[in-house]
Amino acid sequence: MRILIVGGTGLISSQLAGLAAGRGDDVALVNRGISTVAAPPAGTHIIHADATDASAMRAALRGPRLRGERFDAVVQFIAFEPSHVKADVETFAKLTDQYVLIATSAAYKTFDHFHALTETTELENRFWQYAQLKIECERALQEAAGAAGLGWTIVRPAHTYGPSRIPAYTGNSAHPWTVVDRMRRGASIVIPGDGTSLWTVTHSRDVAAGVLGLLGNKAALGQAVHVTSDEALTWLGLYGAIAAAAGLTAEQFASQCVFVPTEAIVAANPGQEGSLRGDKMHPAVYDTSKIKSLVPGWEAGIRFADGVREAIAWFEADPGRQSVDDAANTMFDKLADIYERALREAST
Repeated sequence: MRILIVGGTGLISSQLAGLAAGRGDDVALVNRGISTVAAPPAGTHIIHADATDASAMRAALRGPRLRGERFDAVVQFIAFEPSHVKADVETFAKLTDQYVLIATSAAYKTFDHFHALTETTELENRFWQYAQLKIECERALQEAAGAAGLGWTIVRPAHTYGPSRIPAYTGNSAHPWTVVDRMRRGASIVIPGDGTSLWTVTHSRDVAAGVLGLLGNKAALGQAVHVTSDEALTWLGLYGAIAAAAGLTAEQFASQCVFVPTEAIVAANPGQEGSLRGDKMHPAVYDTSKIKSLVPGWEAGIRFADGVREAIAWFEADPGRQSVDDAANTMFDKLADIYERALREAST
């Protein structure tokens, strides 16, 4: 199978490139060649271009187009605006049989009761521009692809982690080692709410395996599907698994936990309002029947307790990866001080 991955060095795309190359597919990656997180797998072809620039992308692909070459699938990881997707439809309509847009499960509407999310759940996000734009990207693809005769599939990953990413509620995206550093030095760990809301995280290798099973899959054409784990953890359970992997005892972890409502976290860091109010503060449990039907035999087999140990080991292998977020540390210290003081005052 000939596969073109737009990206190829990110959290999920690097895993997809590795899995595809490992099974013998002809894999090409389009990126700027500046990632330090994941090297391109051996045997892949690199096309250096700014994939957000339609003119640059078409110039880079001019050779294959003139030679009448086609890709069995193009997987787009870095389209974040509908105008980009519309340009992609024009770029790839004559180059591929299947255009796969990586969207997001944060697009799903949230509920005030337990609701297992399915692909038919309404798309609505009132707070997070990232998710709103991804919804518009989906609609742009569906509207433009039909007229262009382009087959399409939409994939909605949820909160994904892996070797270079340790998941957390907030303050951990740019510098994922921050939460482990706080745990190991005995600092307070801010847990959202009472820590009891259910949340789903999925290892990037499991997501990539699901995406790979959709490529060249005629049943997946014209379909939107989320690729997520069936393992739903409470936030307290998720942080507890990170703590255990970081070497803390259950008693040490419990002594460091401080429970803080999302409203206070947003007040301390307004820039996170979209991702918290529009996503992480709501329970997220997924019905994975559709991906399992489309890709028989697929399942998210990496348990979080195992996957997070792998992620921590990745950071430990190179101290240069262990950067921490000073601003996030200041925020966490401030919130913990306020709530710990309030608890002391409430008990007197």
